[in-house]
Amino acid sequence: MHTLIVIDRLPYGDWHGREALDMAFSLAAFDRPVTLLFRGAGVNWLRPGQSADQLSQKSVERNLSAATIFGVSALLADKAALRQYRLSSDQLSQSASETDLTPAFYKQFDAVVVL
Repeated sequence: MHTLIVIDRLPYGDWHGREALDMAFSLAAFDRPVTLLFRGAGVNWLRPGQSADQLSQKSVERNLSAATIFGVSALLADKAALRQYRLSSDQLSQSASETDLTPAFYKQFDAVVVL
């Protein structure tokens, strides 16, 4: 069962995104295929050079760099959201691929989780 976990919130300010990331890592650690999708404000997780020191939090870049180690299948970023937040694929801090969010896109997953 391939699971898509969607992160659609800013990387800092609440814990929903980090909880989604923890869920992805947990599923992948138990050999469950999982893909992370960053859409809407969530594409900012992929913005390079983040510093969360002033917020007394750790940078999400370090967390995301462990995705492949934990076995996350892919990191995907919504093309429309990248344009909205003025990011291009060559600027992304992680090896995320761009994707178009069509109804057919979501049908390839057995489960879609949005926290």
